[in-house]
Amino acid sequence: MKALIDAMAGLPKLVKLILCIPALDIIWTIYRLCRSIEKKNIVGIVLAVVLLIVGIPFVWLIDLICVILKGEVWWID
Repeated sequence: MKALIDAMAGLPKLVKLILCIPALDIIWTIYRLCRSIEKKNIVGIVLAVVLLIVGIPFVWLIDLICVILKGEVWWID
């Protein structure tokens, strides 16, 4: 899991922006889940699973804004 987290964090900004497209945003949700599991963050794990199941429609927009401004997706670590 550590390799996936490092690989996703090391992607170029353009690729991160492409992964923010609504249909591809599930990749960032899986990234959030792996990140929370790695840090043993129970609240993060539960929230990531809820996002994975429910697929909140506005999360892709938050991801897009965060990648443009900070270069990484938003998460509660």
